[in-house]
Amino acid sequence: MDVNNITKKYSNGEITVVWKSGLCIHSKKCWTGLPEVFDPRVRPWIRPEGAGTDAIIAQVDKCPSGALSWFRNEDSDE
Repeated sequence: MDVNNITKKYSNGEITVVWKSGLCIHSKKCWTGLPEVFDPRVRPWIRPEGAGTDAIIAQVDKCPSGALSWFRNEDSDE
C-alpha cells in the first residue's frame, strides 16, 4: 500500500465524503471552513456527523485540489 496515495471514505448516512491523500495540498480550507467536521488533529480527521449534509457538501466543493469529493449514498446503490 502506498501511504502517499490513500483513499478513505466517511459517511453520515446521506452522503459519503471521499478523501484522496495523494491529491491533498493541505490548503486548510476544509479545516478552517468547517472545523466541526474536518480536524486533522484527531482521528478520524473527518467526522461527517459534525454538521449538516448541505454544509458538508458546500465545504467539500471548495477543496482546491480535488482531494475531497462526495457522493449521495443512494446514488452508489444503483
